[in-house]
Amino acid sequence: MDLVNRSKPTASDRSITAGGSDFLQLDTGDAPPGGLSDWLAERLRAAVSDGRLPVGGRLPATRVLAADLRVSRGVVTEAYRRLIEDGHAAGHGRRGTVIVAAPVTAQPDRALPVTALPVTTGAAGPSGEPFPAEPGADVYDALREASARIDLSPGLPDLAAFPRAAWLRAERAVIGDLAAPGLGYGDPRGTPALRRAVAGWLARNRGIGADPDEIVIVSGTAQAFGLFAHVLRADGIGEVAMEDPGSLGARQHLEYWGLRTPPVPVDADGIRVDELRAAGAPVALLTPAHQFPTGVVLGGERRRELMRWADGGGIVIEDDYDAEHRYDRPPVPALRAMLPERVCYTGSVSKLLAPALRLGWVMAPAAYREALVDAKRFADLGNAALPQLVLAHLMESGELERQLRFLRRRHRRRRDAMIEAIEAHLPGAVVHGAAAGLHLMITFAGGPGAGVPDLELAAAALARGVKVHPLSWHSRRRDRQGLVMGYAAAPPSALREAMATLAAAIGDL
Repeated sequence: MDLVNRSKPTASDRSITAGGSDFLQLDTGDAPPGGLSDWLAERLRAAVSDGRLPVGGRLPATRVLAADLRVSRGVVTEAYRRLIEDGHAAGHGRRGTVIVAAPVTAQPDRALPVTALPVTTGAAGPSGEPFPAEPGADVYDALREASARIDLSPGLPDLAAFPRAAWLRAERAVIGDLAAPGLGYGDPRGTPALRRAVAGWLARNRGIGADPDEIVIVSGTAQAFGLFAHVLRADGIGEVAMEDPGSLGARQHLEYWGLRTPPVPVDADGIRVDELRAAGAPVALLTPAHQFPTGVVLGGERRRELMRWADGGGIVIEDDYDAEHRYDRPPVPALRAMLPERVCYTGSVSKLLAPALRLGWVMAPAAYREALVDAKRFADLGNAALPQLVLAHLMESGELERQLRFLRRRHRRRRDAMIEAIEAHLPGAVVHGAAAGLHLMITFAGGPGAGVPDLELAAAALARGVKVHPLSWHSRRRDRQGLVMGYAAAPPSALREAMATLAAAIGDL
């Protein structure tokens, strides 16, 4: 007699019918109903995070893992796709799907606890306050060291998307062709190869016609501000007007070099040129293509007003920090293209490739060009030549344009995910600057966040593992309250989690 129980398996014998794999000890019996792809993607992310799947490791073929788990191949393909979208894995043809980056997580034994984040020299507020009302010079260093599960710091690019393979190929090509003299001291303006490549890049992407001899290669925009400050002070200039709100970091750099930075209001069309005239400063630092942090574009009539101001003797420092990253609007020409003799221009690859490269470029009006080269010469004799040559190779080969096209697609998806999450979790929040860039600014016109001081909200978010900037850090008008949040470095799932966390933080305040 057949005494085998033919009834539906109970919980105790579930593993007999559920699919399982030796790979990561996966058991589909642990998956929620209808959520196999979500469950598998989450298990793979966890394994990347804790090191069980190391960078360089290869995932099983989709058909092999699907057979082990007794699921359709589409379930595994979808989970792998999500890992690729997150920037943790990449498809390599016959080599399969390879882990290329682990999530950036703070090390508990090294990161500062939220309550111990130091207040910078001269900052207001009690000792240990994570977001002082008057941030000091080292506030960014301290905030970078603070532990956070999700980092939405504005200006942080997608470091996991750095084109490692293309960079290595370019590096091998450069080293293979480099003559011995190329390893010696060079032109303080930068290598001729990179200056030619940058001239071509600016002509194609920013509408700027420049001779390579006009370009000076610098260690990012931060050094550019220091060089401009040195040159301007030597010319008797002691003030540079700044947009308000405007970049706290840029203001700190200029003030470190002894310049005063009177604020000039920004509205929906950009800087108020009438207020700029009233301020009386002979120089203005602007972000006209994508104003930081509001995201507005300097309007056509406002540009004409600015040109009239410059024709009267004014000088513009144009910080073109993320103009290549645009999604829903046509390109905006650089001011330098229209006013070459009144604009000191600076750009870099910090938002396009990585800040670690410390590579940027500047151009100055002819009256300041020689002094700018002298300032660079005596600062460091010029940037390291080898990274310059590699970047030139990427620019001239078309690799940098391909990287930009890839990033635009990825950033658009992440921006859309953040906006959807804001709408779902933060009713009453108003989104600013969504058409371009790597960050959004939100203000609270109503709803739960209205009336909550942004310093308190940023501190509450950090205590819950989400790092953002309070808008008031970047504004001298204390009535401006809101948050400035980057989206380029976080996958959509993390952006959704971050917005839900912000909503919970608001509810507790």
